Amino acid sequence: MATTTQLADLESFLQENPKIHYIAPSSPDYADARIVYNASRADNPLAIVQPQCHSDVCALIKYAKRKSLPFTLRVGGHNLEGRAVVEDALLIDLRALTGVTVAPDQKCATIQGGTLQGEVGNTLWAAGLGTPIGLIPSVGYAGWAVYGGYGPFSAHWGLGVDQIIAATVVNSDGEIIQADEALLEGIRGAGGLYGVILELVVKVYPISKILTGPIIFDSADIHKTFVRYNAEYRKLEAEGIPAEFVWSGMDLEEGQFWSRKIVSLGPVVMNAIAPTTVPEILANTGAHVPSRVYGSAFTHNVSIISSETAEAIGRGIAKLPKDPGTIISIHQLRGKSTKSHVASVFDARDPHFMLEILGFSKEAWAAGVAEDVSQASQHNVLPTGYISLYNSLLQADSPAAYLEKTYGSKVKVLKILKSRFDPENVFQLTVPTLK
Repeated sequence: MATTTQLADLESFLQENPKIHYIAPSSPDYADARIVYNASRADNPLAIVQPQCHSDVCALIKYAKRKSLPFTLRVGGHNLEGRAVVEDALLIDLRALTGVTVAPDQKCATIQGGTLQGEVGNTLWAAGLGTPIGLIPSVGYAGWAVYGGYGPFSAHWGLGVDQIIAATVVNSDGEIIQADEALLEGIRGAGGLYGVILELVVKVYPISKILTGPIIFDSADIHKTFVRYNAEYRKLEAEGIPAEFVWSGMDLEEGQFWSRKIVSLGPVVMNAIAPTTVPEILANTGAHVPSRVYGSAFTHNVSIISSETAEAIGRGIAKLPKDPGTIISIHQLRGKSTKSHVASVFDARDPHFMLEILGFSKEAWAAGVAEDVSQASQHNVLPTGYISLYNSLLQADSPAAYLEKTYGSKVKVLKILKSRFDPENVFQLTVPTLK
């Protein structure tokens, strides 16, 4: 059996590299170690290896290339299709490679490739600093940042992808290299398509105050409440909502002024906006996120939430299943996130709303909401969708359409960089899939 032969050969290699932790399929730890956020992924990797240093990663990539052994990479394991796990492929788990080091001038920080968002947010806050992150602490920072990185601070400071100023990578020959400007352009948006990201150097910013918290609107007629909220929000947008909102500016009084405006957009039953910290936000959000889900996600980018789009979203919210894995989340790309001073293959820069329609365990509901929004928003749906949420199965028979949907005008750049930095397609099981 080929797998038995591959395992025997792998174990022989690992005897020569004893620092690399090894979890064999026969190990009692294997079942838990192979589980990722989307637990409906039933694939079983050949084995799981956990490099403990950068040279371990180099050795593993050289070995995999020499043996033509397919492999995947895992950090937080939050890819919503579970693609960190592939049947009979070697799973390289980077979670031992963690750490955040702030530069002496406090203008940038080096983040190791296996670091989770919670560690990034907590470490920087302790130093009086911040950088765009998402709000789920168990998500791998690098995977979040390199594919775009929407989040509560993106209007103020830009997307996660816009913060990357340098990267250390293990290339397809198993060598550690410093990314040049061409490779950085690809990493900013296409992540690990060209190599294993060992370190990212990102911009950081002074922050000592933050004002945010949950607002709960009356849900007796949630459809009506959302439609009203959206109409009032559009009026407020015309006044010019500051980029610092979620409030990360220095003047808390101004933040409270704008918070009151947001609260006034609908019938409120609870307002918990208050001064807080990034660690508190991460802890509170993490406590409400299920550790495992089953199913699929859907997404749309819409230029505006028109009254018709709001009606469709409202209908979806009204039918929201009572399951922690189902949610409709709306991210707005505005402010600094609509433009970047660095080259990237992230193409969706027009102001828009990114709809996150998660239907875990209730996929039919999510697919129905996505279709309803699409039909109601035919003139508002943008040609590009967010790769971290886009359901690739929708275009499984058309890889070209999938790439165009997720990278738009940047597809040609993606392919040119792939042919230069990974001509033998060593990183064949990455996101996106590109041959």
